[in-house]
Amino acid sequence: MKSILNSLTVNRMLFMLAVVLGILALVAGDPYVGSSVTMNGRELALMVERGADHVAARELADWIIQGKNDYRLLDLRDETAYTEYHIPTAEHVTLATLEKYPVARNEKIVLYSEDGVHASQAWFLLKARRYPGVYILRGGFEEWKEQVLFPAISSSASPEDRELFERAKSVAAFFGGAPRTDGETTTTPALTMPKLETPVPLSAPTSGAKKKKKEGC
Repeated sequence: MKSILNSLTVNRMLFMLAVVLGILALVAGDPYVGSSVTMNGRELALMVERGADHVAARELADWIIQGKNDYRLLDLRDETAYTEYHIPTAEHVTLATLEKYPVARNEKIVLYSEDGVHASQAWFLLKARRYPGVYILRGGFEEWKEQVLFPAISSSASPEDRELFERAKSVAAFFGGAPRTDGETTTTPALTMPKLETPVPLSAPTSGAKKKKKEGC
């Protein structure tokens, strides 16, 4: 276990701490008091290290752009925050109602919250109840804002980074966001959240012009 923890990156260690805090908060104020759940600590650490427990914000953005519908995205923030802005395709659900929320065991479920604690609690609950395809949006809603809606680049960035940033700018535009300049943060007043309009998925490229119908003699 010690060697596994030593190999974890800082971000994954922070995420693992969020999971632990979520479990502790769950035990302290369990909305499902009386439930008995167990999880192997080594298994948990290995899942975090492999990155098998999360989905990156940019990956989720690609799913939405491509129009994928093989996942359920659950927003665990409060109703006011959800109403003001939520990630396209997200459904609002509270931790207290999650147990009875209509999600099937064979579905891919992606969870996100503001600070990660509620998402960690929900992840633990569903995993302990043997839901196999449960993931957390890495970095939560904040990472969505920083990497998808308002990507930033340094003035000293390399040509490779600038090339990647051009892609990030087009993704931001797709979701109604805007790139940031040096010194701007996601809390800068000018960076207002986009209007809640479901973006239209990009159309798949056609295989060529439609064949002309053969005329008779």
